[in-house]
Amino acid sequence: MLIIAKFLIILYIVRTLYIGTIMDRIELGSRTAKGGFANEKDICVKFNNWKVDKEAQTWFKILGYDIEKIDFVKAIQIPVRIKKSELDKYTVNIEVYDELIRFKKADIQIKITIIIGNILKIENLSLKKANSDANYNQIDKRSVNTYQEMWRFDDDIAFWLKLFTGENNINSYPGLKTNRELRNMKRIFFDEMPDNKIKKIVRFFKKNKILVVSDLLKGRGGLSANWILVTKLNKSDNTTTWILKDINYAMNFFGGGEIKISPKGSLSIGRITMQRKGGTPDPTKLQFKIKPCDLFLEG
Repeated sequence: MLIIAKFLIILYIVRTLYIGTIMDRIELGSRTAKGGFANEKDICVKFNNWKVDKEAQTWFKILGYDIEKIDFVKAIQIPVRIKKSELDKYTVNIEVYDELIRFKKADIQIKITIIIGNILKIENLSLKKANSDANYNQIDKRSVNTYQEMWRFDDDIAFWLKLFTGENNINSYPGLKTNRELRNMKRIFFDEMPDNKIKKIVRFFKKNKILVVSDLLKGRGGLSANWILVTKLNKSDNTTTWILKDINYAMNFFGGGEIKISPKGSLSIGRITMQRKGGTPDPTKLQFKIKPCDLFLEG
């Protein structure tokens, strides 16, 4: 009985410390700070000035680091396009260059050297700049064919997705059966597709939800995102509200929920919306969007 009692006491202490750590991170998770630092360059400057920058110190605590044990930090902005000759900057292998570029989601890479043992740690952050009016933010945009290569849906689903984007001109298929009168003769919305096609598409995204959400938010490979940092610049008082979350939390937050056809005829994957890109220069590509400001609601 004494052994069991000691075990329960130890378990209680460990659990209390664990919960306390989690609660500390939750309380650190969202703040409003003076000054504007909503873009990648400004965020890198703050991380590199971590010895004096209070926000950067808070970010490192959320990332799980004891700032007293950090020896050196180098934060660099990751461009949209990376030349093979520049890969050494990001500690990634040139042999996986094509996959790296295709699945890159990180906007900022932070290299942290820990004093004990001169250990090098690398953290990749995805930065989302949110508008005060909570507008959508594009998280991914590609052709239907590219998504088919990534997610392996069949040609029938690809055909209907291309009708949705307008890549397949609906006027070229006069015998096509639809659920209702079309809103636009240049494309077809999900709720206008035959019921069996709607069910097939929804079923595919339900079955492959984890893969889809991971590719959209986290990515794959050496430049996938470990964390997501959402910043909202408040121009009226020159402050920035920010929230920093583990990417797995963000995937569960934005990707959690029902997969269904939205009232406007698009596809909803939890809080992620699939739409046709429209406009120039990619009018017939698929795009996926989120409202980054929603993350502030959870805190």
